[in-house]
Amino acid sequence: MGRFQVVGATVVDGSGRDPADVTVTVEDGLIAESDASGERFAADGLTMTPGLIDAHVHLGLSSPIEPQFAFRLSAAELAADIFATAGAALDAGFTTVRDTGGIDGGVVTTIAKGKVRGPRVLSCGPVQCQTGGHGYYGAEWEPTERWSDHHIPGLCALSMQSGNANELRSNAREAFRRGASFLKLCVTGGVVSSHDQLTDTQFTGEEIAVAVQEAAARGTYVTVHAHNNEGIRNAVEAGVRCVEHGTDIDEPTAALMAAHDVALVPTFAVVEQLLRDTASTGLNESIRERVLGVRERMAEALAVAKKAGLRIGLGSDLIGPAQHHRGEELALRAGLETPMDALVAATKTNAEILGLAGEVGVIAPGFQADFVLWNGNPLENPQLFSDPANAIVVVQAGRVVKDLR
Repeated sequence: MGRFQVVGATVVDGSGRDPADVTVTVEDGLIAESDASGERFAADGLTMTPGLIDAHVHLGLSSPIEPQFAFRLSAAELAADIFATAGAALDAGFTTVRDTGGIDGGVVTTIAKGKVRGPRVLSCGPVQCQTGGHGYYGAEWEPTERWSDHHIPGLCALSMQSGNANELRSNAREAFRRGASFLKLCVTGGVVSSHDQLTDTQFTGEEIAVAVQEAAARGTYVTVHAHNNEGIRNAVEAGVRCVEHGTDIDEPTAALMAAHDVALVPTFAVVEQLLRDTASTGLNESIRERVLGVRERMAEALAVAKKAGLRIGLGSDLIGPAQHHRGEELALRAGLETPMDALVAATKTNAEILGLAGEVGVIAPGFQADFVLWNGNPLENPQLFSDPANAIVVVQAGRVVKDLR
């Protein structure tokens, strides 16, 4: 990797500070203190940001969903779709992602070894779900115990079903055995569901606490898929560290989250995706009816969360084959907050939520040299984030992994 310097770019370092025209030096994969040595990399007219982080991805749902779980797609096709999506995430400027359900450990290992292109991946492995709850896509006639037949070891494993605390403990341990670096539970119904409603709560507080205990024993945390306030409060009181979606968060729930230092990861891009073209995800068109109104409620919850002072990350939650415009999440958030708020959420704050603070998310000496050079200034035009073609150069751990110059 050696040593090189990027000169001429406007640098937005991810900390929230104003942009600056500074030289960025890379040495042995890390940002280094700048001096006059090293090969010079001209970036005049471009804007540098940290490598983006998507805190809510589903690489394992890169194929049309209903055909995938109806056994109509081969393992070869599923693998091709997963690895194509991983490469597309990198090309869109995302150098780190947190997979919140769908892949098995072999995908993480294969990308980490450099055998296929992709971002740094942290994964929960299969999601932990209540029997028949959100995350279950088997047919109604299919016995629950057959759901594991939908897993492809080393590649796909969407969820594990638990009927009680003992089963959940066993499944949590199995997820860690497969390489999970954190746990995710579904504690309410979901938008993309056929067996439940957003108003449903799932898992008891005592059951959620079992997963928290198992995660804590390994020095990690639990995040939860949650839309309604009762499910969120159950999870917060049980000790989880993060809430995904949070569609209906109200002021008392936000205050409870703040008191327990629980982060929030809203997910707007998937809502837009489903409203725009439900069929492209491989889901039944009826799902669109469930999405109506979610965007507005999630925007209201975001405002409530900001007022309460929560740490708010950023996740796209894209599903199906159409995951090429992952950066739309930043553009959508910029419209609800500011472009700088959206960028900090997708870099510094997400790194903190993922347990990678001090390693990625900021352009500063000692951090991984993950950064993107953009064609234009996304703080002035956040729509630039939406089109991967605007990510002219992507550098991950000091290696140039995309270069359109």
